Amino acid sequence: MTSRQALAFVRKHGIVLEAARGPVPSLAEAIAGAPIRGGWWAHPKGRQIFAVTRAVRDSDDVLVCRLIKGKITFVHRRLWPALVLAADRLPTDRLTQVREIHTRSGRHVIEEVPFPTWVPSSVRAAARKLSKDAAVAALAVLID
Repeated sequence: MTSRQALAFVRKHGIVLEAARGPVPSLAEAIAGAPIRGGWWAHPKGRQIFAVTRAVRDSDDVLVCRLIKGKITFVHRRLWPALVLAADRLPTDRLTQVREIHTRSGRHVIEEVPFPTWVPSSVRAAARKLSKDAAVAALAVLID
């Protein structure tokens, strides 16, 4: 799977786990083409999984957060208005944006941007045009 195909996968599904198992698809397993036993680093496609998931993390169309079970979750931009509108029904700490910053020294540092600070004004405007029922329906996999 290429980075472009992975982004299309995230767009299609809307909400995807990076590598964990849960109520939505796992991008790592989609790249591997089968369920992964143990850690994906040991998988024969581990390097590809790393490269592709990092490309998805870098996309402006994908929110990286810990929405599902505290695991890295990718949410496509098309669902951001629904997240904003239904945020009162979700744990807001799980809506914190997680960004991996590469320092000049080569270290990786995790930066967290709390919800709703990361939400662009265009998404807030789109959320105002959405009904609460439509937002909840779009996020049905997360909301009881």
